[in-house]
Amino acid sequence: MIKITLPDASIREFPQPVTVAEVAASIGAGLAKAALAGKVNGKVVDTSHLISGDSPLSIITAKDPEGLEVIRHSTAHLLAYAVKELFPDAQVTIGPVIENGFFYDFSYKRPFTPEDLTAIEKKMTELAGKDEPVTRRVLPRDEAVAYFKEQGEHYKAEIIASIPANEDVSLYREGKFEDLCRGPHVPSTGKLKFFKLMKLAGAYWRGDHHNEMLQRIYGTAWATKDELQQYLLMLEEAEKRDHRKLGRELDLFHIDDHAPGLVFWHPKGWTVWQGVEQYMRKVYQD
Repeated sequence: MIKITLPDASIREFPQPVTVAEVAASIGAGLAKAALAGKVNGKVVDTSHLISGDSPLSIITAKDPEGLEVIRHSTAHLLAYAVKELFPDAQVTIGPVIENGFFYDFSYKRPFTPEDLTAIEKKMTELAGKDEPVTRRVLPRDEAVAYFKEQGEHYKAEIIASIPANEDVSLYREGKFEDLCRGPHVPSTGKLKFFKLMKLAGAYWRGDHHNEMLQRIYGTAWATKDELQQYLLMLEEAEKRDHRKLGRELDLFHIDDHAPGLVFWHPKGWTVWQGVEQYMRKVYQD
């Protein structure tokens, strides 16, 4: 018998190896539906992960910090899936989780536009609505390199080629799109509901200015609609208080294009600055 120890110290026994999803289902239908991943012996894994020995297990949902990271990681893959659907000639590179969201870098023959961003986000929503399963498979490194070269994904092949030859690599598929990744990921695209693409930027391949300039798409993803709306509202309010914007509107200062970062004070701005400086001098003296 395999003994699974849950966070409340209760133990569930199974006669044979069992997946995280099966353990969640044995606890309740609601938990099975909410499960995004599991934590086995301190490591976050897919719900399809097979547990073959006695182990402690926590079921990860959207309420957990690890769950939010899994959502963001999976949404980055959903972004790449959408880009490949709309722009088949685009090559995918890397797409990590960052604070409050994610980004993914692409190589494409022309710059993406704001209109493209709108179309990509719409396609992401469409693909998420299909609720396609996200499945994992493992390949030897050299076989994975050959696979991505055959797909025309030369950047991805280069990444895999830098992995030691004796290591296997994991690939995740959703629909027609398959990507290199350690995981874990949500069990299906339908778990990804609350996201927004934020902006476009440039980034050199591998951070080296001698390499090609790639196109980076930033996005944010959250566990609930309210959290997404609160984040977007916070950004909107912060933009209203941007010092560069207020500096222009209140005639306080300007920053010359030829001297980025150097403030040229206007009379009103210098008056405010002097007031603050004299106040701070008095504080220090006291």
